[in-house]
This record gives sequence, C-alpha cells and structure tokens, in this order.
Amino acid sequence: MGEKFQNIHAEVIARCLQGDRYAQSQLYKLYSKAMFNVCYRMTNNFDDAEDVLQEAFISAFRNLQSYKGDAAFGAWLKRIVINKAINFIKKKQVEFAEVQDNIADEEYPPVEYTNGMMDVNRVKRALTLLPDGYRLVFSLYLIEGYDHSEIAQILGITESTSKSQFNRSKKKLKEILQKEVIYE
Repeated sequence: MGEKFQNIHAEVIARCLQGDRYAQSQLYKLYSKAMFNVCYRMTNNFDDAEDVLQEAFISAFRNLQSYKGDAAFGAWLKRIVINKAINFIKKKQVEFAEVQDNIADEEYPPVEYTNGMMDVNRVKRALTLLPDGYRLVFSLYLIEGYDHSEIAQILGITESTSKSQFNRSKKKLKEILQKEVIYE
C-alpha cells in the first residue's frame, strides 16, 4: 500500500525537483489542508498556523531532494510541518509546568460520557481552550502519535513533565467539556 501511494506522487515530486512551479502548486493543493490542520492544532491560531504552513512548504521544496521515498510523501511532509510548528512554539516560549516525578505518573480516571459518544466539534473547540503547553503535549501524544520520551526530547522537557502535561490536559479537557454541557 505504501509503495502505491508513493508512486502516485512520484511524477509530481520529480517535476518539483526540476523546479516546475505548477507541480509545486499541485503538491501544495494535495497536502495544504491536512497540513494546515496539524499546524492549527499545534499553534491554536489561524494566522500562526498559516505562517508555519508556508514555512514548512518552503522548507519542504528546498529540501525535496532529501526525500528518498522510504515513507509516504505525506508522512515526510508532516514531519517537517510538526518540526516547524514546534520551533515556532518554542520561540513563543510556551510554559510547561515542571512537576515532581511522583506526581507525573498520576493517572486521572477516563472521561465518561453518558451516551458513549462525544461530538468531535465540541472536543476541537475544547482543545482550543487548553493552555498552550497542555494542548501541544496532548496533540503530539494523542493525535500525532509520539510517545512521552519523544515529546520530552522534541520539546526539551522531562518525560515526567510530558506525562504530567498530558494527564493535566485530559483533566482540563474534561472540565471544559463538562462546563459546556452545563451551560448548553
């Protein structure tokens, strides 16, 4: 399956490598919406997400020769997007709450919902209300699939802090969603 996906875009990528602007535009159109969503989840700001997206695509086009086809192009591009978003957030100096090791492993009970379903749009709105540090760790762990040791390395925090931020983000998300239900 991966091979087929890579081959679908191989011609467009080859044309991009030759400096074909139309091919670059095609590649941008194919991936920009999905990559914007990644940027927005991480920055929580439309304008910042657009800026990060543009920087990521510029970087991708400049470094396209380093794409070897070992993974799907989208995965390669997503890694660039995530790195650009993380660098952007680091420049903003997002605060991460340092914790003691014994607190970091505390697990909060899972969020329970009476009907067993949660509206995706409500969760997305609630995510935007999380503090930056919480939202970033939550997104990297749960949405982007990084483990806590990778997150710690990427963000320059301890693994304990990553775990704590994730647990606190779940607790805060639950509070936000419960308040929303009360006020609806």
